[in-house]
Parts: sequence; structure tokens; C-alpha cells
Amino acid sequence: MHRRIEARIVNPLLGTKIPLPAYETPGSAAMDLRACIEEPVVIPAGGRALIKTGLAINMMDPGLVAIVASRSGLSLKHGVRVAQGIGVIDSDYHGEIGVILANDGAEDFIVKPGDRIAQLLFQPVVQVELGIVEHFSIQTSRGEGGFGSTGVE
Repeated sequence: MHRRIEARIVNPLLGTKIPLPAYETPGSAAMDLRACIEEPVVIPAGGRALIKTGLAINMMDPGLVAIVASRSGLSLKHGVRVAQGIGVIDSDYHGEIGVILANDGAEDFIVKPGDRIAQLLFQPVVQVELGIVEHFSIQTSRGEGGFGSTGVE
């Protein structure tokens, strides 16, 4: 299913010297975000950096959220990931998308202009209203068991 959202280029490098975000294969669930920077950025081992993408989006639908996720190859080969696990871009945020990258690797990592640094995935949103209760109306066999309570086998 394709859905159209508005996208705005906020850095003139995007779409000229740096390719626009795109799905790399017909089966891709997320499009790749690229580093829209003029010069390489060094992320020291154990460090973090905010890398701009040159892109702003308007989803025009509070029932959507854009998720910024790590690229598996960067994580496996270099220890570089989206710092906060995932980035959440709310439907009412219209500023430039920035990606906070963390370098968990043992060596400095260099982000070059145009590098694919993260993935952008769109998901539906369900907002809820919390109803505070003393006890849950339905009990489960798991109950409050967590953190390995179901075992490893």
C-alpha cells in the first residue's frame, strides 16, 4: 500500500548532490536516510553525533508516526546505531529530521556526505486514555512475571 505524505527539502544538497530517501528494494519496509552534510563527521569510539538528513516531513495524519531505526549493517560491522534505540517523529513535527548516532565500536567512525545512516519507517498510531484501577479486571497466567520468567527453552 502506498500513501503520499508531504516532504520538504531543507538543505539544497538533498536531491542534488545527495540522493533523496528511497526504498532500496521493492520489498523494503523502510526507506534509507542519508547524511546531508557538507564535510565528513567523525564519531569517536564511545561517542555520539547528531547527523542532519536535509529532510522535513508532514504526515498530515495524527494516526501515523515515523520511526527512525538503525541500519543493521552499520550496527554489525561498525557498532554504529541510532542512539536512543529508535527515533520517534510525531505527526505534528515539521522540522528537519536529525539522527543521533552512537558509536559503540572500538574505533572512530567517519560519516561521509551521502552515507546511508538510518532507516525511516512509517507506522500507524493508537492513542489511549489510561484508566487508573486498583486491580486489573482480567488476570493472565503470566501475571507480573517478566525478565526471563518464561525461560529460554
